[in-house]
Amino acid sequence: MQQFFQQLVSGLADGAIFGSLALALVLIYKATEVINFAQGEMAMFTTYISWSLITHHGFSFWEAFFATLLIAFVGGVLLQRTLIRPLERASVLTTVMATIALLVIFNGLAAWIWSPQLQFFPSPFPTTSWVIGGVHISKQDLGTFGVTIGCVFVLWLFFRFTKLGLAMRAGALNPAAARLLGVRTSWLLALGWGFAAALGAVSGMMVAPTVFLTPNMMQAVLIYAFAAAVLGGLESPIGAVVGGLALGVMLNMLGTYVHPVTSELRLPVALGVLLVVLLIKPAGLFGRVVVRRV
Repeated sequence: MQQFFQQLVSGLADGAIFGSLALALVLIYKATEVINFAQGEMAMFTTYISWSLITHHGFSFWEAFFATLLIAFVGGVLLQRTLIRPLERASVLTTVMATIALLVIFNGLAAWIWSPQLQFFPSPFPTTSWVIGGVHISKQDLGTFGVTIGCVFVLWLFFRFTKLGLAMRAGALNPAAARLLGVRTSWLLALGWGFAAALGAVSGMMVAPTVFLTPNMMQAVLIYAFAAAVLGGLESPIGAVVGGLALGVMLNMLGTYVHPVTSELRLPVALGVLLVVLLIKPAGLFGRVVVRRV
């Protein structure tokens, strides 16, 4: 039982990171029905900005954390207004190809500006553990879980209890009706990109202390996040978070109790989960099946 609870806490910490990035994917998909394949590289790029603020400009971790969230939000808004908005009337494939191009651009820029060498990213949490009932609970895992879920909870409060949040939900649910009511859906979409970029930055800054900072560090995390989003339902924000937590716990438990599932097989297992969900329940656990009359 001690090993079980230790793996549970570690899995929840990993799952919270997957869930936050999955939620960023869902925010954009609900409004545009397009997967932003550059979401992981945007998170990586803003994590490098945070690292620069800490190592070269004397910021503390939390000062850099909140400054990076603001930079990521503004960057997401500007990216949507300058590059994505002109493609509003383009085909879905064109927009998807644009996000893939952004993936390559951000990856190349990060390697060019900061070099592709491994960089140490400081953790705001101690590397020690609490011992509760014989169970060693990592302070870093618990801190990562708390920060990530806390940011998701703040975003939920915003969408649930503010006028702007309600307008963004209305614009994502029915853009045409929202426009008839005077809602400027184009700017709301830009704000959605901003929030998605900020959530991605949280994922990047939480995962960097455990995997080191490199231009490719978020590529595997993006696949986990995509699997989590599909598991929970691509149109369900709650499903994205639940799917991320479930995937993180499942991967840790399989790695502990199913010996053939080593660390090298975590990614194939996640892709296997994605395939099974698409075959059995394409809408995901919390998704809705939409029936269209032809």
